[in-house]
Amino acid sequence: MALRFDPATATREELLAVIAAQQATIAQLQGRIATLERRLGSSGGKGMPGTKPAAATRSKAAGRPRKRRDRGYARARSLTPTHRVRHVLDQCPACATALRGGWVSRRREVIELPLAAVQVVEYALISRRCPTCRRVVTPRLDLGDVVVGRQRFGVGLLSLIATLREVGRWPVQQIQWYLGTLHGLRLSVGAIVGACQQVAAAGQAALAEIRDRIRGSPVPHLDETGWREDGVNGYVWTASTPTERLFVHGSRAGTMVDAIVGDAARGVLCCDGYAAYDHYPGRKQRCWAHVLRDLRDLRVAHPDAWALKRWAARLQRLYADAVAFQHPDARVRGQRQRRFEQRLTRLCQRYADDPAAVQGRLCRALLRHLPERFVFVADPAVPPDNNAAERSLRPLVTARKISGGTRSPRGTATRMARASLLGTARARGQDPLLACASLLTAGRL
Repeated sequence: MALRFDPATATREELLAVIAAQQATIAQLQGRIATLERRLGSSGGKGMPGTKPAAATRSKAAGRPRKRRDRGYARARSLTPTHRVRHVLDQCPACATALRGGWVSRRREVIELPLAAVQVVEYALISRRCPTCRRVVTPRLDLGDVVVGRQRFGVGLLSLIATLREVGRWPVQQIQWYLGTLHGLRLSVGAIVGACQQVAAAGQAALAEIRDRIRGSPVPHLDETGWREDGVNGYVWTASTPTERLFVHGSRAGTMVDAIVGDAARGVLCCDGYAAYDHYPGRKQRCWAHVLRDLRDLRVAHPDAWALKRWAARLQRLYADAVAFQHPDARVRGQRQRRFEQRLTRLCQRYADDPAAVQGRLCRALLRHLPERFVFVADPAVPPDNNAAERSLRPLVTARKISGGTRSPRGTATRMARASLLGTARARGQDPLLACASLLTAGRL
């Protein structure tokens, strides 16, 4: 207990008692510090958390050489210099003696982009008359690798405009500013729109090839999202594979599925629970990601429903077991698919017939498409979700939130063609700018 006294009136004995108590406290704290230092010293020399080890400080103070590294950790120069500038002194600044030879003691790298002006190339065809036969001859002009058709814009300019519009999602006004400021090229809105239309027209054959490859794919993915054209609501459909992207504008009717994948069932169609896919004659894998999202929304809307929590946990466990199952024998995988369907039936049948159950609607949806829930168990090439189609739609969804859609049917067709062509190029790992140039010159990606 601390001693209470008044220093002005305290006696000598009281002051000595206070000093003795303080010395005892100091001795106790010093012992505690020594114990903690021993513990830190036995922990590998790391020292106090958040501080540098004492051993490193002692070695540095003792002048020990730094441990040699196997390689340098300085910033690597990934670019090759395009120009080299030498800085050298011709005479000594102290005594004015002429200097010769020398060595590179230090380097300094500066990265810069030159502001290149637009190049306007005029091709002049010179006609000449043969002095023997008096025939006028004129050279044949072949600019297939430079320009498309009889227009003025070169392949590089068309590719740049289309790539900035699609990949960069630049508005027309920003493209005008960029070309005018950096390259001194002034283009009208109609010229930029016409350039995008030219790219879409040149890619019609490539679009037909993309459609054919998607129809022949063993696992195509389909999805749709809203898209406004001149203020009128419509829909954009996407059909995708790991290397193909196709976008089609239309309604939300089931006929759009036939127009995209055709009437011949060649693969397992990955889709969500929308009824437009019901008439597809082939096998379908309904998306489990949508089921898990609906399950999450139910739990958020009914946080106190303990029966729902137990049922949700069992459904999630069933899905996890199905995803984790793997077997090399196709017959065993088919049998296990039917077992998972039986487990799902037992899990949902009770609540599907109960109008008061909050999960009744979800249970009825699961049972309605029961044979299409575990196709991925029998076929390992089929994913359990339709996330690939949603990722394919994401760039267009982002553009729709910015612009609101398109203004005319021709603008919509141009936008869908551009998204399909450059989206396919990006899915294949190609540079969109170079792929667009190849499309304009060779007619293929």
